[in-house]
Amino acid sequence: MKKRIAIQGIAGSYHDIAARNFYEKDEVEIIGCNSFKDVITTIKKDPAVLGMMAIENTIAGSLLQNHELIRESGFNIIGEYKLRISHSLVGLPGTTIHSITEINSHPIALMQCAEFLDTLPRVKVVEKEDTAMSAKWIAENHLEGHAAICSKAAAEIYGMEVLSEGIETNKRNFTRFLVIADRWTADDLLKDTDKNKSSLVFALPHSSGSLSKALSVLSFYDMNLSKIQSLPIIGREWEYLFYIDLTFTDYTRYRQALDALRPLTKDFKILGEYEEGKQSL
Repeated sequence: MKKRIAIQGIAGSYHDIAARNFYEKDEVEIIGCNSFKDVITTIKKDPAVLGMMAIENTIAGSLLQNHELIRESGFNIIGEYKLRISHSLVGLPGTTIHSITEINSHPIALMQCAEFLDTLPRVKVVEKEDTAMSAKWIAENHLEGHAAICSKAAAEIYGMEVLSEGIETNKRNFTRFLVIADRWTADDLLKDTDKNKSSLVFALPHSSGSLSKALSVLSFYDMNLSKIQSLPIIGREWEYLFYIDLTFTDYTRYRQALDALRPLTKDFKILGEYEEGKQSL
């Protein structure tokens, strides 16, 4: 069955690669969107469409706005994929590193390649909206002297030449992507899935020890807290939403943990129960 997946970006972007890798056994149709908000809008217009959204990177940290977009959308998380990010420097065929005068890419990609860029002090570095879009823009406009930092896949798609591979500073550079779906679609896709991970969000009373009490409950029930991220609640000074990821081996005990946790929290919500994602090599 064909999977239609909305992503932020275009063909050759890391979202594109993650979506195709996650559904490697299925035919995939990618729906490119200009922003993460547009991904949410696309799914709302057609609940059969799935979404793939980056949520955190091992170097750059969390994409805070995406936590909120998923919570506010009412969609469910149905899976995750951890993609090894390997950046390449690409240019028009015949370009050499010594002939480059300008490098274009997404600001996060530029940051992740800082040490490599330091070796090219005379080259102008310009931030763009997307890695793959940078390569496409250079190719379509035949911009000699320009180079892009993007995936090797993007270079192949847009007829660019790879000038240098693996230019990211940290070779343990991974981005975790979440697969999201309309609730009814999620229930159908997850009915035969072995769930061992959960994403939750809740607020806590603005009182002493409220967070430690909540964490103590999770510890008592042997829940493995794999992530915790706090975000301020707009309009409620010094109060926060806590986004947490749990992994578990006993689903019944996990549900018991949630029953014990709920009375200690406010605005409690399960964002998704799904199978923990594999990590690409």
